[in-house]
Amino acid sequence: MVFRNPPDGGWGWVIVVVSFFTQFLCYGSPLAVGVLYLEWLDVFGEGKGKTAWVGSLANGIGLLASPVCSICVSSFGARPVAIFSGFMVAGGLMISSFAPNIYFLYVSYGMVVGLGCGLLYTATVTITCHYFDKRRGLALGLISTGSSVGLFIYAALQRELIDLYGLDGCLLIVGALSLNILACGSLMRPLESSDSPPPEKTSVDKVPDQYFVYHEKEKTVEENISILEKGYADEKCADNVPDCKQDSILNKNVLSSINVNEKDSYKKKVVEQTNFCKQLAKRKWQLYLNYCEETLVLFKNKVFSALFVAILLFDIGGFPPSLLMEDVARSANINEDDYHMPLISIIGIMTTVGKLTLGILADFKWVNTLYLYVTTLLMTGMALFAIPFAKSYLTLAMLSGILGFLTGNWSIFPYVTTKTVGIEKLTHAYGILMFFAGLGNSLGPPIVGWFYDWTQEYDTAFYFSGFCVLLGGFLLLLAALPCWNACANQSSKLPPNAYSYKVASTA
Repeated sequence: MVFRNPPDGGWGWVIVVVSFFTQFLCYGSPLAVGVLYLEWLDVFGEGKGKTAWVGSLANGIGLLASPVCSICVSSFGARPVAIFSGFMVAGGLMISSFAPNIYFLYVSYGMVVGLGCGLLYTATVTITCHYFDKRRGLALGLISTGSSVGLFIYAALQRELIDLYGLDGCLLIVGALSLNILACGSLMRPLESSDSPPPEKTSVDKVPDQYFVYHEKEKTVEENISILEKGYADEKCADNVPDCKQDSILNKNVLSSINVNEKDSYKKKVVEQTNFCKQLAKRKWQLYLNYCEETLVLFKNKVFSALFVAILLFDIGGFPPSLLMEDVARSANINEDDYHMPLISIIGIMTTVGKLTLGILADFKWVNTLYLYVTTLLMTGMALFAIPFAKSYLTLAMLSGILGFLTGNWSIFPYVTTKTVGIEKLTHAYGILMFFAGLGNSLGPPIVGWFYDWTQEYDTAFYFSGFCVLLGGFLLLLAALPCWNACANQSSKLPPNAYSYKVASTA
């Protein structure tokens, strides 16, 4: 299907609103899992590293499965995927209320809820990019604030629900709220197709379409066989021209020898199904080969290769504070009377501000989004190095706000990816990058928790986290600097399947 040009408005703003609430409802609890983390530590009595796996899986498993999520959205569309994922998130949260041990939570909360969130995130980002071009940075910034607002509200909401109804009641109520994702998903209407004719199919794609014709309209047996044999003959002619005439004569002889009776009809049906299965298998194998080839082409780009390293290291080091900051404060023996607001809520509200600010900046023509993203990585690394020196609520709150604002760079990451590989390759490339982001999300909190179990303090863990983020930022900066002007000057000489990063669009 060929989509018309993005309208940059109209129903696109409805998509932005429902995508905002979708991310709010699905990511509110997983991002604010730090509140539940403290309860699980007390209820199950496991180590910090072991318990941290629940929250890290919930935030990482969906990203790890991003290639699969991308295929699902490409195959079925954003609306069906969003509705199905709404059931997954709500069901996973409700089932988690009956968890007898930490291992049960790995599956119910970590995997089921995490996979549902991953599907929803891919669906909302993809459909928003289809509806927006010139205002894409603003649109992505707006929808991505949904998860940040969810973090801010759910941090306080879950704590209040736990005080009133206990941990089990909290998860049941939060799961019931997530059912509203179904209503949001139903409004994700796909972008209408254009009136222009689609591009001509290749010979590999033509043949299977001919085999599908007999499903669309009832035909006689002779007509079906004629279509099948004609498609087979066309394929043979394309592969071996000398045999074309011989195959044509053979086909005529086959058709002339067929009598319309029950016995021959059965044989003809077997021929139909056999040829159909062969062509379908051939087409699927060709699609798989094309996917692998396109993936290899993407990794030939230095910037894209550096992006996957940077996002992996950023999530290993940058994600743990949102999960463990409350426990960091408790480990520092900070008096609960000094708490004016949960640290997780501060991270959430400042992430919202960061996503909006960075998303708006990305739309300015003079802003280089890659350098902007690198700057946020380097500043995040320095903020992580400062956490061991924070011994009061005020300093931890300030660092939480800074880290929250810089974590807002998630709103410009799809923008950077789109400018790197193009809108037509966004789903493919973004799925690969999100896989590595999920790997970092899954490993980061347990590593920090294990550091604490080993040293009985968080200082070494956050030194390690800061080093990871700084290393990723420097690698991305080095990958971009040498080839920046070269890519811009030689872009016209690159083969059609090669990609280069471009400065923010001037359109």
